[in-house]
Amino acid sequence: MEELTLPALFEQAAKIHSYASNGSADQEMVRKGVETLVRCDEMISRLGLFSTNETKEEISTSYLKYLLVPYFHGMLSEKIAGDDRLQVTKNSQDQLKEFITFCEGMELVPDEEIEGTMRNGGNSSAAITRAKKIARFRRQKASELKLQEIKERKERRQQSLRAAATSSPIDAGDEDTLDDDSEEEREAWFTTISLSLCKAFDLLEMLKKEEEMLLMVKERQQQDGDNEVTRQNLDERSMKVESWHQNAALKARFSTPVQPITCAAFAQDVIEGRANVSDAHDHSHHPPMFGPASLVGGRLTSERERMAAKVFQPSHRMPTMSIEEAGLAEMEIMNKWQEKNKELFEEATSSWHNDGPKIPTSNNKDEEEEDEAAEEKARAWDDWKDENPRGAGNSKLTPCG
Repeated sequence: MEELTLPALFEQAAKIHSYASNGSADQEMVRKGVETLVRCDEMISRLGLFSTNETKEEISTSYLKYLLVPYFHGMLSEKIAGDDRLQVTKNSQDQLKEFITFCEGMELVPDEEIEGTMRNGGNSSAAITRAKKIARFRRQKASELKLQEIKERKERRQQSLRAAATSSPIDAGDEDTLDDDSEEEREAWFTTISLSLCKAFDLLEMLKKEEEMLLMVKERQQQDGDNEVTRQNLDERSMKVESWHQNAALKARFSTPVQPITCAAFAQDVIEGRANVSDAHDHSHHPPMFGPASLVGGRLTSERERMAAKVFQPSHRMPTMSIEEAGLAEMEIMNKWQEKNKELFEEATSSWHNDGPKIPTSNNKDEEEEDEAAEEKARAWDDWKDENPRGAGNSKLTPCG
């Protein structure tokens, strides 16, 4: 690593960061990346590539990528697995804050993030925090789309240059193409820094919350007198729990569970001490009786006892059915009413020319036979009157011949 130059070190660290972001880097690779970034930071400080008096326009295009060194360092430091997680979160936060502070001095941080950071000194509302996250998410998506567009544009330009190189020699007009490449590379690095700032702010907020939780756990352990829960203590607790479950399973084989109480009246008697759980109960309910406790439930043998039992009787009539029975009765009435209305509606909307021939039923068979007999009798009477006109049988009324 000592013999590598700064561009080679940065290229190696960028590849390790890419692998770690995709989840394909192990702890050895992550630690190697952190060491590489520490070496890059030392070389950048030794060479004096950046100054606090510079602006983003004054920084050379070839040096812009080295602004991402503390960002890569913070992202990889967060992925280190160690016993002291609190120290890991602090180291990662320091690197991310250094990256954000330097970018803010170069006027690369959006004004919305600066205003949000100033508000966080007090208690920002949930609406402000939500609006800030939405704006940050939109900037992140815009940066990703812009990088993709620059990449596709660069590939198309390279293809056209390769095609032109085979057909014609390079002329003076290609100098403008080189200038366009330089401007495009500068734009790509500024877009990459903007995207890295969005991710750095998100990770910084997450690390702050994690640090608060770790500090609360540490304080709780110090109050309880247990600085750390050892593996031996965990094994002892698991053995105790396992033995308890085994004993409970053995006892359950020889113990019979108590039948659950499904009657509210019997449960109330058990609660108030009038009955025991083990008593048998046939769930037969009687109308509630009022009166002296000594007479309720007993046989009323004399008139005096009957009168005494009626002292505290209610003045209104007691219900003859329960609420469930009344609801079922009303439901049955409603169903019958709906069926009757349906029949009336069908009869009202039907017409005589659409009605088919009516099929006689057994109930109307007798009535139809009586109607047919009456109709035949009327027809026979009409025929007889046609054959025997009025006065035809009276010979005294005929004139003498």
